[in-house]
Amino acid sequence: MTTTIGIDIGGTSVRAAVLDGTEVLGPPLRDTTPRTERETEDLLVTLITKLAATRPVEAVGLAVAGFVSADRRRVMFAPHLAWRDAPVPQRISERVGLPVVMDHDVNSAAWAEFRRGVSAGSPLALLIALGTGIGAGLVVDGRIYRGAHGVAPELGHLTVVPDGRPCPCGKRGCWERYCSGTALAQTARLRMADHDAPVLRRLCGDDPDAVTGTMVAVAATEGDPVALHAMDDLGRWLAVGLALVTDVLDPEVIVIGGGVSAAAGMFLPLAASEFAGSITGAGHRPLPRVELARFGDRAGIIGAGLLAAEAVGGA
Repeated sequence: MTTTIGIDIGGTSVRAAVLDGTEVLGPPLRDTTPRTERETEDLLVTLITKLAATRPVEAVGLAVAGFVSADRRRVMFAPHLAWRDAPVPQRISERVGLPVVMDHDVNSAAWAEFRRGVSAGSPLALLIALGTGIGAGLVVDGRIYRGAHGVAPELGHLTVVPDGRPCPCGKRGCWERYCSGTALAQTARLRMADHDAPVLRRLCGDDPDAVTGTMVAVAATEGDPVALHAMDDLGRWLAVGLALVTDVLDPEVIVIGGGVSAAAGMFLPLAASEFAGSITGAGHRPLPRVELARFGDRAGIIGAGLLAAEAVGGA
């Protein structure tokens, strides 16, 4: 196997590790995401230099939370990162003396699951990453589908409720406003106004504005009625979105990943049940398999490393 460095660059943190295929070699490194282009690139160089000092590596893969150009040479825009139309792989490669490849973070995660995870070998595999919002990655006939300009598929911004909850993207009623960690918190906050929520109130210090998706997940495990309602609501909206994308894409497998998937036991059975009856032709066509991601929150790092290995002739 080709030894690589995989780096997952998110809006909050940057995580990096040395990889042999899907095996993480040694402890990963983590740091807070800087606010400027130069500081972000300086941090990447520092992490690569530290990791490359531990063992020989042949290439670097970057998984970026932003819009990556179709040729993967530029970060066009990232809402929580500083880059704007920036040739990031070239800049980093020149500074570290290694080949550097880049892709969208959810594309990288989808690739990890397709190459070595639960969607291995599928002719059409979709990954839905439930986190702060919804990210998606699609692998068709062994290739990542990027669209004409590199930004597909933005499934989290499908409108599921006309004139619904406002979304930072500028639209209203986007799927991720009802099915994400952010949605969990908002649904719970709205219901707390006139329903008993003893565990949630304890966790948030009796300040509904302080409720987070993580708090809702914890409260649900303790039987809080508002938290359990929010989990059911997320499951139903997950079913709605999965039915929409299945009618359009007809995937063989749908992989559920992202941070919210850690609580999947509380919403995925309901989602799978309602999804099965919601697609067009329900009962008269094959259903996609719905699977939990094998690699969890390491999928972006692992996918970036695999893409880097493939770029230099490894596998």
